[in-house]
This record gives sequence, C-alpha cells and structure tokens, in this order.
Amino acid sequence: MQLGASLYVPATRPDLAAIASGVKFPELRSVIFCTEDAVHERDLNQALNHLVALLPELNSSAMARFIRPRNPTILWRLLQMNGIEGIDGFVLPKFGPHTLGDWLRVWDDSKGHYLMPILETAEAFDHRKMEVMRDRLEDYGLQDRILCLRIGGNDLLNLLGIRRSRGATVYDTPLRGTIADLVRTFHPAGYHLSAPVFDYLDTPEALAREVEADLQHGLVGKTAIHPAQIPVIEALYQVARDDYETATAVLAPDTAAVFRLRDSFCEPATHWRWARSVLERAQVFGVRVVSGESDHGQRHEKPG
Repeated sequence: MQLGASLYVPATRPDLAAIASGVKFPELRSVIFCTEDAVHERDLNQALNHLVALLPELNSSAMARFIRPRNPTILWRLLQMNGIEGIDGFVLPKFGPHTLGDWLRVWDDSKGHYLMPILETAEAFDHRKMEVMRDRLEDYGLQDRILCLRIGGNDLLNLLGIRRSRGATVYDTPLRGTIADLVRTFHPAGYHLSAPVFDYLDTPEALAREVEADLQHGLVGKTAIHPAQIPVIEALYQVARDDYETATAVLAPDTAAVFRLRDSFCEPATHWRWARSVLERAQVFGVRVVSGESDHGQRHEKPG
C-alpha cells in the first residue's frame, strides 16, 4: 500500500542521487531504478556504473528504493556491489515458472531485500501456469519476501500485437480478462498485485478512469512513467468518505452481523477484507471529502 505510484527511472540518468535522496521529486513514495527495457544494451555498463557510484552514498529515506535488473546475471552483479543493502529490493522482469529457477540461483536472501516480480510473459495468459508458479513461490518460502506482483501491461499487450489507443484504458483491451484472472489466482493466496503503467502523458482523465478500474479490481500501487502522473494516481487512492465510514462500521468490534448503512447491505463476515484494505489505504493516502457532502442517508440499522 505504501508504494503508491512507483516511478520508473532509467539508471543511466545523471541525477540518480538527487532522486534517491528525495531532493528531486520529494513527493515520491517509491522509485525503481531500471537497467532493463528503459536502458539500451549499449548503455548498460553506464547504468551499472551509475549504481556503483550511487549505492555507497545512500542514506536512510522514507522513500522505498528498488532496482530492476536486466536479467539474473545482472542481479548477481548488483548483489556484489558495495552499499546494495541500502536498496529495499528488486523488481524482477519477465518472471514466470520457467525463469523462477534462474532468478533463485543467484538470489541472496541474507541482505533482507524484498522482491517485486513482474508478470509479463505469455505464461501470464495461462491460468494453470500461474497456479503452478503461485504454488512454487509458496514451496520456496518466498511469499514473505514478495511485496507485490507487478502486472507488466505493455509487455503483455506487445505479445498480442496491441497498443492501447489514446484515451483508452487497459481495461478496454483484452488484458481486462487477464488482470481479473491474475487477481483471482493470487489475491486469495495473500499476494498483492500492482497495476500496469499508463503510457500517455496528455490524457490525465483517461489515467484517472484507469486508476478507478484498478481499484475496482483490487490493484493498489501503479507504475508511473513521469512525475506528472503521481498526483493523478494518488488522488484516486484517497478513500471516499462514504467508503471510510462504511469500512469503519464493518470492522467495529460491536457491529451487527448484518446491517444497513447508506442504503447498502453490509455483512462483516463477507466484507471485512475489503474494509481492512480501505482503512489501510486511508491511513496512507487520506480520506477525500467531496464538496457538498451531507449526512443524508447515513442510517446504520439492522435489517428487518
């Protein structure tokens, strides 16, 4: 929840230290320094050299800082770098049942890093293979180290030969069903899923619609490709006053087994996970009050 809008930053940038320290983009909750798709092959050594210089200079920060290695070999090189313990974890691209072993062969859990694997290969379209990977993660004891599974929307669309049109959301594409299936596969097992990147900068209203749909699918935490996207995303992460008050009522220790609030049916036995998520989101992002809100309809009563 506290990752918020995670900004991808190519590790070739000369201002990594200013970003990592919070001097630049102080609103960032989390940043991902990328050595993969955002870096051309010819610039990879430059990106790694920038990280070699950055890591020993890292100070403690409220911002969560991650690195996306290009492949398992680069992850191994990163783990040998002086100061790598200052990084919170790694975002693992092209993650699936066939690459899991390659990542684990170089993975070193002794430094306390977290993992955020990206589901962006053709295997993500196969429900059975995702179930196999979910079970293998549990067998390897990795669940506690995984902050969330990130959905690589653009890579998945590329596999389909599709790019969303301007003004469209990812839920206007065939990925709508894929996202829903991933949620059904991983959420009941206790994994969080983050939302795909939105790759247009001039349609904030479409980005807002997509974030609303993300939340309806249970996705919190969205990849941002530009700082201008962060306030749009995180404004939608604020909790509506109605939802906050309903969630509070659902989780109240003396609440009824079934009750009516604002003409909606509330049953704590089936709504408690939603309510807990709402209150966690409110704690991080706050509660938004819509202009003109009133007390109308705020009845809290048992049915019958």
